[in-house]
Amino acid sequence: MISERQERLLQLIIEDYIKTARPIGSKSLCEILDCSSATIRNEMSYLEDMGLLEKTHTSSGRVPSEKGYRYYVDNIMKPREIDSKDVMELETIFNNKSIVLSDAISKSMEIISSITNYTAVVLGSTSRFNKVTKVEVVPIDEENLIAIVITDRGHVEHKNVKLEEKVSVAEIKQTVDLINKLIVGVPINEVSDLLEHEIKPIIGQYVKQHEVLYNAFYSAFTDFSDNNFKMNGTRNILMQPEFNNADKIRDIVSKFEDKEFINSIKEEDNGVNIYIGSENSVDDDLTIIKTKYNINGEEGTLALIGPKRMEYDRAITLLNYIKQNIDN
Repeated sequence: MISERQERLLQLIIEDYIKTARPIGSKSLCEILDCSSATIRNEMSYLEDMGLLEKTHTSSGRVPSEKGYRYYVDNIMKPREIDSKDVMELETIFNNKSIVLSDAISKSMEIISSITNYTAVVLGSTSRFNKVTKVEVVPIDEENLIAIVITDRGHVEHKNVKLEEKVSVAEIKQTVDLINKLIVGVPINEVSDLLEHEIKPIIGQYVKQHEVLYNAFYSAFTDFSDNNFKMNGTRNILMQPEFNNADKIRDIVSKFEDKEFINSIKEEDNGVNIYIGSENSVDDDLTIIKTKYNINGEEGTLALIGPKRMEYDRAITLLNYIKQNIDN
């Protein structure tokens, strides 16, 4: 147990450190708490003994420990009222009826990443829930095209494809027509196998340069089936003062580029949940705030990744705002 004054002291230290990333000394706290510097030092020493604060190697000031952040989140912090400017930006996305909900979620998380300087992750459900309704192709020239896949859940994915050889627009159109006849209603994650074992032989009967086009579409569908997550602001982490060590930066970047690792961020519990330091599987100096969402039976995860001195109250409020708009 800590006293009311000790709790207030802990709050002041954590909230100042969140803003400045600098240890706070006793003198700056005397006036706020109306007590002597000696008293503040004693209280800080007690909080350190309790494991809620820790000393740094560079000064006599204290910084919050992982346990201190957890105490702050569980017992002190209050959700912050969402900023009107943030609301306006997000409402513009969710009120746009021409945007499907999945795209609105991705765009809103992109905005949150921009305004918080944290990394945002949208982790969708597996592609077995998305069935192909149509494939379209926009030929750029004889060597380049854009492949577009539309699913029954309103997802639209596109990929720039460079052909290995020049192919006529007529043959591209003929291939797309054949693919559309054969894969409508097939889950995206099953399309690659279908292309390999059933569609490839059929295309070969009608299209002269079938091998080139087959390889292009096979590559595109493989990417579509793997593309069940979106990340924004991956460089934001590297701009935080905690991460100025080259080895640390390399470690975090390699994790962010690992698809299996990103998929492990999936949230199983309801509500907005906070994983501080060693509580997450990313890095002891990071916090991940996650929430699960459900759109017409399709589950996914929204996450914000930032330093342990994250603005918890703001991040939770923003994620709650998006969750409420998804559920409505």
